[in-house]
Amino acid sequence: MSELQIAFVFLGILFTLILIRIPIGISLILVSFGGLWSQMGWNVAWGSLGVVPHSFVSSWVLSAIPAFLFMGFICYHTRMTQGLFQAAQMWLSGLPGGLAIASILGCSGFAAVTGSSLACSAAMGKIAIPEMMRHRYSAELATGTVAAAGTIGALIPPSILMILYGIISRQPVSQLFLGGLVIGVVTMLAYSLMIMIRVKLNPALAPKVGNTATWAERFAVLSGTWPVFVIIIGVFAGLFGGIFTPTEAGAFGAALACIVALLRRTMTWAALRAAMIETLVTTASLMIICVGASLLARFLTLSGTGDALSDFILSFGASPYVIIFGIVLVYLLLGMVLEPIGAMLLTLPIVIPVVAETGFSLIWFGVVLTKLLEIGMITPPVGMNVFVIKGVVGDQVKLTTIFRGILWFLVVDLLIVLLCVIWPDIIMFLPEMMAR
Repeated sequence: MSELQIAFVFLGILFTLILIRIPIGISLILVSFGGLWSQMGWNVAWGSLGVVPHSFVSSWVLSAIPAFLFMGFICYHTRMTQGLFQAAQMWLSGLPGGLAIASILGCSGFAAVTGSSLACSAAMGKIAIPEMMRHRYSAELATGTVAAAGTIGALIPPSILMILYGIISRQPVSQLFLGGLVIGVVTMLAYSLMIMIRVKLNPALAPKVGNTATWAERFAVLSGTWPVFVIIIGVFAGLFGGIFTPTEAGAFGAALACIVALLRRTMTWAALRAAMIETLVTTASLMIICVGASLLARFLTLSGTGDALSDFILSFGASPYVIIFGIVLVYLLLGMVLEPIGAMLLTLPIVIPVVAETGFSLIWFGVVLTKLLEIGMITPPVGMNVFVIKGVVGDQVKLTTIFRGILWFLVVDLLIVLLCVIWPDIIMFLPEMMAR
């Protein structure tokens, strides 16, 4: 067998291991090590296992990941974001589907301090779904809204997915953050508009909530939102003002979150301990997957597989748009069975050269890729956000009901992706403007 044939055999083994639910990080490491051993010998394989993990995890930029994670977990465990939903509820409850729209805005605000879809869905699910159900909202609308709104968490900075993509593709993380901010806001507005139209056409989905709050009460409730805005403004102003790098922004944000929690007197030893443990566990899990992906990239490079696949795709001579739509379809399918970070790291060594050849910006692709991976968070059969919401509501709502609830949001997401492919400037105008 040729080196290329052997490489494809090992890729087949990799997908088999993933399908039988072997952890993706372990699968990547085992297959990459085995492939290097079979093609290059024991010394190369063992040497790669010693060099690649160290060279990857020693990257200074990677320290932004645990910093931003710690910032998000501190905000979550010290309940900094509860005031966001309460304020949005009071200001928006008079709109058609106002509580659902408030949930979307609450998730968007939460996203700006966590960068995690699962954390957004879990936190807002506990706060918003009981409130919507109490006002007789459709179970499909209530649960589907929060599950879908949670995906905004990886689009609005800081985004762990975008940090990893920036490191692997060697693109500036701050530019990716700007593009993600645009598409996150577009998603938030599109979701809200869709809910208003649906409720207008079918008022039974969301009975109108009487809003008797005075203007004084509405402005008073805004006082509960200051912790999130202090952290957002502090991190964004320093990052985009050139005061510090994305890595330093993470450290600053984490320190600022701790200070704000202390000022609010919601910081406890239990909250600090939980935030630290979750940060360590999540960071360790991410690093194992990243190390496996780095080993796979070396295996594909040395075996020539990555170049062969790229040349095969480009040999069809299709237009750049056909190639991009093919890549979009691949990620939509992968999102049905793989979690986002695994799907991204598994495919980037092959996909990035192809995208670069099409002439599309790698900044643009990083934002679109993040959007595609987040669509996978609500598509069956995996749909991790959906299962998080199921855990929140328990037996009160069936799993099939939640999946039906996200269908309209999936349609909106696909339309947004289509628009971003046809008009890349939707994403690129802000990064290009700030780069001048």
